Amino acid sequence: MDFKEVIADAISKVTNINKEEIKQYIEVPKEESNGDYSFPCFRLAKELKQSPVNIANNIKENIKIDENTISKIEVVNGFLNFYIAKTKIAEEAIEKFNTQKEEYGKSNMGEGKTVLVEFSSPNIAKPFHIGHLKTTIIGNSLSKIYKYLGFKTIRLNHLGDYGTQFAKLIEGYKRWGSEYDFSTNPIDKLAELYVRINQLCSEDESVLEECRETFKKLEEGDEYCLELWNKFKELSMQEFDKIYKLLNIEFDSIKGEAFYSDKMQEVIDLLEKSGKLEESQGAKIVNLEDQGIETPCIIQKANGTSIYATRDLAAILYRARTYDFDKCIYVVGEEQTLHFKQVFATAKYLGLDKKYTDGLEHVSYGMIRLPEGKMSSRKGNFVKVEDLLNEAITKSKEIIKDRDIENKDLVSKQVGIGAVIFEDLAESRIKNQVFDLKEALNFNGETGPYIQYMAVRTKSVLDKAGYIPDEKIINFNKITDELSIRILKYLSNFQNTIISSMEKNEPSIISKYLIDLAKTFSSFYNENKILCDDKELQDARLYITYMTKVTLTNGLGLLGIEVPEKM
Repeated sequence: MDFKEVIADAISKVTNINKEEIKQYIEVPKEESNGDYSFPCFRLAKELKQSPVNIANNIKENIKIDENTISKIEVVNGFLNFYIAKTKIAEEAIEKFNTQKEEYGKSNMGEGKTVLVEFSSPNIAKPFHIGHLKTTIIGNSLSKIYKYLGFKTIRLNHLGDYGTQFAKLIEGYKRWGSEYDFSTNPIDKLAELYVRINQLCSEDESVLEECRETFKKLEEGDEYCLELWNKFKELSMQEFDKIYKLLNIEFDSIKGEAFYSDKMQEVIDLLEKSGKLEESQGAKIVNLEDQGIETPCIIQKANGTSIYATRDLAAILYRARTYDFDKCIYVVGEEQTLHFKQVFATAKYLGLDKKYTDGLEHVSYGMIRLPEGKMSSRKGNFVKVEDLLNEAITKSKEIIKDRDIENKDLVSKQVGIGAVIFEDLAESRIKNQVFDLKEALNFNGETGPYIQYMAVRTKSVLDKAGYIPDEKIINFNKITDELSIRILKYLSNFQNTIISSMEKNEPSIISKYLIDLAKTFSSFYNENKILCDDKELQDARLYITYMTKVTLTNGLGLLGIEVPEKM
């Protein structure tokens, strides 16, 4: 039963106002004392030409509603507060869960629609540092969320394997390559080389110009440049794969910018055909002032080389033709906001169906900072993700070393990796973050390990009981106490939480939900004896425990976090 639907229908019959209009204003009060649902009557004041208080009183006096469903209605300062019968809350929550059980929260709302999620996208020949961690974790979670809601979801890794930085590395290798042993820690050596050549470029403009010319040679297929470029790429992918394995992340497609190098001419031709391509100081640009963007989109530099906007446009063409997508999400830092505004605006001139250009969406996120400030691979100031993940695993193992756990290696990995992932997803993605591993591993805080522990506790209770009750025999009258009703309300809202997370591309909505659910279960567990002499009461409380286990496990899974067998 949709309680909002019931309330909206009853109000509509009193006011003669469209039910759907009323339903969209019905809300869940922040304070439990204000009921289960509330309708703000000031929304109708203009239309009914009455004060909100008079409207509320009139509706209360004339509304016809089943008392077995709505036990009480109160008027408070122009608000109509509705109290759902507690047995009905219990009945509805359990019946909703029973339709899906282990797949609780799933939906087919996205059936027939395709969503592309581009995420991670590290740069070749550079260490995978925590600046890439947020895109990787957010993108992985979003792809899981969309898939859980029935969308065909394609996971894309758009590698940064093209551009002037590779020319810089090639130039650095020419000058100092013989000084380095690339057989051990090759990415670290390449990072040192990159810092060194950048320093020289900042000191000598002629060296930077040489790098630009080298990139032109790379684009033209120079054999020596291509050989080095392929070598850098192979070494990098070996490191990236280690990290993806630790995070348990896979991709449906891994293609670098270079894949689109032979597809860029079509972009230029289409833009010329549209009449939007202009020449400016030798470069080719698209003026976007008619779309409210003052800065033009550069398509080709004055020296004839491409820019990553051109490759992104070529990728849009390729993806539209290959995947026929409904939405294409780019999980990229907020510093690239202008770039994506320019690219998405320019894409409208490629002759694509409006469906594709309307479906382009930049999902931005804030910066991750070290305590001493912003990271920079040019300056060599970064934290490698592999080091961070291994440190989290090591510290987790230290925390659980004295516990009675059989597979400590597996559990410490699940807890350590889960702690890092949850720390990244605990707050709004656009919020800047100082990464604190110590806080992330706090088993008693609002953390991943805390939620994992609560999920493990639910399993422990069920294991001790030795059974999961048959839902058909649950006596709803046994679970009308405050804590039982509170947790059942949370459980009922799981799918809505997932949908909200999808609509806002915001995994932290699920993170916050799981923290609240875990805390609520902790109170329920501490205040209620689950295994007791009253069999009906035990069955009812055990079933709530089972519902909580499934919901916590599924919710953590949507974030990319595993639940250990024991903790």
